[in-house]
Amino acid sequence: MPAVSLYKVSAPIFVQHLEAMSNVLDKAGAIAEQRKLNQEDILNMRMYPDMFPFVRQIRQMTNHAVQAIANTSGATPPTMADTEKNFADLKARIKTAVDFIRSVKAADVDGKEDKEITLKTAAGEQKMSGQALVLNRCLPNFYFHATTAYDILRQMGIELGKRDFMG
Repeated sequence: MPAVSLYKVSAPIFVQHLEAMSNVLDKAGAIAEQRKLNQEDILNMRMYPDMFPFVRQIRQMTNHAVQAIANTSGATPPTMADTEKNFADLKARIKTAVDFIRSVKAADVDGKEDKEITLKTAAGEQKMSGQALVLNRCLPNFYFHATTAYDILRQMGIELGKRDFMG
C-alpha cells in the first residue's frame, strides 16, 4: 500500500478552503453592502461571548495552514500582522497564506512525518511529529475555525451553502 503524502493531505486542502473563504467574503461583502451592514460589525461578530470573533476565526484559519506547511517544510512563514479591519484586509491575508503554501514544494513536506517539531504555546512547549502536527493539530483547528467563520455569517443571515464552504 502506498504511503499517504503529507503534502497532499494538507496543502491542497488548505488552499481549497482558504480560496473558498475568500469567495465567501466576496459574497458576504456584497450582501452586507446591499443590506447596509457595517463590515466592522461583522468582523466583531461572535457566536457566543467567550468565542473568538469572525476576524479571529479567519486569522486562525490562516495561522494553522501556514503553521503546518512552515513547520514541516522548514520554510520561513510570512508575517501576518493581525490588523485586518475589513473584508479586503482579510482577503489579502488569505492571499498571503495561499501564496506561501503554493510556494512550498511537496518534496519539502513529504518525508517529514517523523520530524520532531517543537511549538511554543501559551501552555508551554509542545513536541510532536510532523504528521501529528498536520493531522492532529493543524487540520482539525483549521476546519474548526473555517466552520465557525462560516457559521457566524450564516447566523447573521448571509445566504451561503455547503458549496460556498467547500469551494
